[in-house]
Amino acid sequence: MAPDAADLPQRLVTEELPLSGLEQQLEALAQHALELSRSDLTRASDTADSLLRRLGVADAAAAIFIRGDRDARRLLEGRAGKMVQVRSDDTGALKELIARFPALDSALQATHFTRLTIVRLNGRWHSRIETAPLVGQVRLGSGTIRSSLFAATDEAKLPDSIASQMVDIFSTDIDFHRQLRKGDTFSVVFEALTADDQPITWNEGTGRILAAEFTNNGKTAQAVWFKDSAGRGAYFSFDGQSKRRAFLASPMEFSRITSGFAMRLHPIMQTWRAHNGVDYGAPAGTPVRAVGDGLVDFAGWQNGYGNVVHVKHDGNKTTVYAHLSKLEVRKGQRIDQGQRVGLVGATGWATGPHLHFEFRVDGHFQDPLKIARAADTVVVDAAARPRFQQTAVAAHAQLDAAESLVGYRGDSE
Repeated sequence: MAPDAADLPQRLVTEELPLSGLEQQLEALAQHALELSRSDLTRASDTADSLLRRLGVADAAAAIFIRGDRDARRLLEGRAGKMVQVRSDDTGALKELIARFPALDSALQATHFTRLTIVRLNGRWHSRIETAPLVGQVRLGSGTIRSSLFAATDEAKLPDSIASQMVDIFSTDIDFHRQLRKGDTFSVVFEALTADDQPITWNEGTGRILAAEFTNNGKTAQAVWFKDSAGRGAYFSFDGQSKRRAFLASPMEFSRITSGFAMRLHPIMQTWRAHNGVDYGAPAGTPVRAVGDGLVDFAGWQNGYGNVVHVKHDGNKTTVYAHLSKLEVRKGQRIDQGQRVGLVGATGWATGPHLHFEFRVDGHFQDPLKIARAADTVVVDAAARPRFQQTAVAAHAQLDAAESLVGYRGDSE
């Protein structure tokens, strides 16, 4: 019903608008003090001058103070990787430097950090050392396997400890040595440790995985961290079954099986004989862990086994870890599942670095892989079931959100 807009008369109106107070605004902007901020990590080769220069600071007096002050010198002492933030003016003069690094008291390093502050007040430099608690923040991440699990977590910008924890959590569901497939996916909800709201760069910067989901060859496994009525924490599937079995699937986080539990041609004797364990190929120095709780029955040298550890478990079960380059337990010591017993080596009758692992029941050799798969699990007790269900529902929602992420973006709950 309306006329065509193209047929309507058109008129161009031009009007000059005065800019009031423009000169005053420009003058005020010119007088405004410019402040620059920058952050970086210290390097082993750093000096006070090179560090400040890399941070965009040109201040000889500040460098002299850092070299001469007892507390300020800690910035360059010890291990590299300290988190450093600076504020400087438009001339490059330093106004404030704050460094954060592991707590000076080693007993507090798991829960606290050290904050070093260097600031100029009334023309004089001052330094201050403080110890402050690390704060956990819940973060999300996801990834896809293209070559290896560690490569996938790197691509997703997740710490390596996330990969190691996933292997432990899902070791009874997935054989990470042989079953990992290109295209497998994972999502995680985990605790990131922060210092003054900054994710820390030491100790992997992560706490515990709170929930995880791993899809391997089309089959999905899920886990959530939950504390039972007695305050003991463990990982459970969403139906309340414990992910922790009596025995881990492998005595090492990552390696490859070079010889299984079967007949084989002995590499030294050159005769066919039964292989009463599983050999894992790994570089010398790779940590070896106990597959279950137990008591160290023997730790020392034993003929062809070289440096070997025997661990006794409940039910007349014994595990054996042979050819170690270093022993990290002693006879009579009680150890927990996952605790290190030694390092991979080539001692005894060994043609190269590897771990020979045995599982014995009542003195008889058993296939370690079958034992791990058949190990018993526990379930959430009835009293804690309602609280567990609430935890599982919340974890499921977080994992759905994590799955939508392209890698780790530092998103926090």
